Amino acid sequence: MSAPTATKKKSLQPIDRVALGVMIVLSLLIGILLLSGNHTKPRVRDFTWQEKQVGAEDTGFVLTFSRPMNHASVEDNLKVNQLLPGVEPPQPEGEPIEGKISWAGRRMAFTFNSPLPYGSRYQVQLEGAKDDLRGFTDEERGTEMEPFNAVFRTRDRVFAYIGVEGEEEGRLILYNLTQQQKTTLTPQDLLVKDFKIYPDGEQILFFATDPLSQSRGLLAEQLYTVTTGISFQSPTTKSNLQEPVGKINRVLDNQAYRNLKFDLSSDGKTIVVQRVNRKNATDFGLWIIKPDAKPRPLENEPGGDFLITPDSNSVAVAQGQGVAILPLTPAAKPLDFLPKFGVVLGFARDGSAATMVQFNADYTRSLFLVTNQGDETELLRTTGSINSCEFNPNKEILYCLLTQLIEGEEYVEEPFIAAIALEAAKNNEKLPVKPLVVLPEQRDIKVSLSSDGLALLFDQIVSTTPSADNSLRTDEGQAISDAVLWLLPVVDSTSSQTPVQLQPERLLPGFKPRWLP
Repeated sequence: MSAPTATKKKSLQPIDRVALGVMIVLSLLIGILLLSGNHTKPRVRDFTWQEKQVGAEDTGFVLTFSRPMNHASVEDNLKVNQLLPGVEPPQPEGEPIEGKISWAGRRMAFTFNSPLPYGSRYQVQLEGAKDDLRGFTDEERGTEMEPFNAVFRTRDRVFAYIGVEGEEEGRLILYNLTQQQKTTLTPQDLLVKDFKIYPDGEQILFFATDPLSQSRGLLAEQLYTVTTGISFQSPTTKSNLQEPVGKINRVLDNQAYRNLKFDLSSDGKTIVVQRVNRKNATDFGLWIIKPDAKPRPLENEPGGDFLITPDSNSVAVAQGQGVAILPLTPAAKPLDFLPKFGVVLGFARDGSAATMVQFNADYTRSLFLVTNQGDETELLRTTGSINSCEFNPNKEILYCLLTQLIEGEEYVEEPFIAAIALEAAKNNEKLPVKPLVVLPEQRDIKVSLSSDGLALLFDQIVSTTPSADNSLRTDEGQAISDAVLWLLPVVDSTSSQTPVQLQPERLLPGFKPRWLP
């Protein structure tokens, strides 16, 4: 019988011993870390408005945290302040700005109650907030976060207008009110008649003719675009490479058709032009222009004044005894017809409401608020004119250019700007419409409300008898000898029976001002 065979124990190799030792040490360290609690501080991982320029369409920002947070501690310690201009280090101005807060996991959204004033810097501060990690005892929860401090700014206050003096006559001018800088956009051989600003502020669409045709009274408008040289670093839009200022491109000529009026859609992708055939006056109507496509007629019933709706899919046209809503599709049937109204003055930015004028049998005019739900509210009735109206960003106030008849032997209309409180009007509280500011007597006045709803621009034109030397004309064909732009600050004066009498500030020679978005 043979002897049993002895088994040999397998010894660990040196590299195995090192690996085993490292694993044991790491396990001990992890265990010690877990037993001693959490020492890392929560922090803000992302702020959507970091180093951005925000506009009125940017309603709020988002903070993303590195871990779940105690909501109450964040909301109690978050501060958003407007900063004093030109002061370093940044110093808050006034009380923190109010807004609404909502949560989705580690993301917190802060939505402002009102658009932020343009031309200012703002600071976001968060200190003392604590996390809300699961799996720890109450004593171990609530690690205070790293202090967070960030700065963003709103866009400069910028507007465009048509010049009237010297080399600026008839040219499109861009003026940065915040920086006090002026830029001429168009050349002298183009006489600008009207313009619309693209929603990104990078281009302006304009009607123009040559001075010789204008002096002869010819309708020779062509449609162009010009670059502004502005590129907003907006958190909601991605701008292309910044184009040089003053780059002009012709969009529509006037060889076969005369171009009468035009409008630009809210998304900047559609242009509608009213045209008439030079050889056949019955060939009259609206044409549509889309990017990278040839102009084509809508082939619907022609009408008068028109506006593209805020959804950019249809157009409101005055037709006979009413207003038709037409889709922007050739030969399509009307979507709706409003027989009691004669003019559409404007829309709220979100398309939820519009202002329309009704011409009454007693020769008065009524201003109506019409919602997309079909509700109609008469805001005022006047023997004068209702020239234009604009909603403020919150749709709480309507700023209107109106006229009142002055009793006497001659028919005289005195223009004025008024603010109408829409909530009071909806509740049938008939407040008297009183002037915020009374304007000099003139028929053709253009008013523009800034995107933040805090300032109005308007022009004051001095007309004269047309002559060969007058190349500038109003929309009514009167020759312009001089024109001045005025700035009117806006305050909430609708809560009182006696509105605040505001004092406008004289700015520059020019007419037809429009704020950039």
